[in-house]
Amino acid sequence: MSKLAATKTEAQWKVFSRLSHGELDPPCLSWLLDSSSLTRRLINSCQGQFAVEVVSEQWLKPMRSEQIALGLRRANLARVREVRLLCDGIPWVFARTVIPYSTLQGPVRRLSMLGNKSLGAVMFADPSMRRGELEIASFTKSNLLYQPATCGLRNKPAKIWGRRSVFYLSGKPLLVNEIFLPQIGKKKF
Repeated sequence: MSKLAATKTEAQWKVFSRLSHGELDPPCLSWLLDSSSLTRRLINSCQGQFAVEVVSEQWLKPMRSEQIALGLRRANLARVREVRLLCDGIPWVFARTVIPYSTLQGPVRRLSMLGNKSLGAVMFADPSMRRGELEIASFTKSNLLYQPATCGLRNKPAKIWGRRSVFYLSGKPLLVNEIFLPQIGKKKF
């Protein structure tokens, strides 16, 4: 691990229901709190010009807070998929999904073969899907996910916001982190 990476920290995730109103006032608030399909909302906002760009997909050791959220041991590997969700080729969301090996058994195995398909479209079409509590965090340059989320942006903001939830498909958990980028919802028609 490089010296620079060693100085980065994880964001401080907080359960939304426990946040005070003063703690949460980002410009993307309606996006953060929307419990419906993010994919569906993005498609509607982009008027059909939506795309998924896979940044990476590999077996990795999840970050400590991800391990805790999923009930994984420190040594467990998981399938980690990072994507950008684009509107007219512009990144609106950076998403990081962590899927434990045990989740990828049986019918849920299809999640390891998504390619450029949207995970949200698959999950929200699954009648067994249920969502855990919504957690919110802000990210600055000192946070681990800030750099991959803002990679390629010309003007990097001082702070960006994200949310995450553990989802269950057929009773099996996976963690979805969604970090909202400055251009979200600013499409000009």
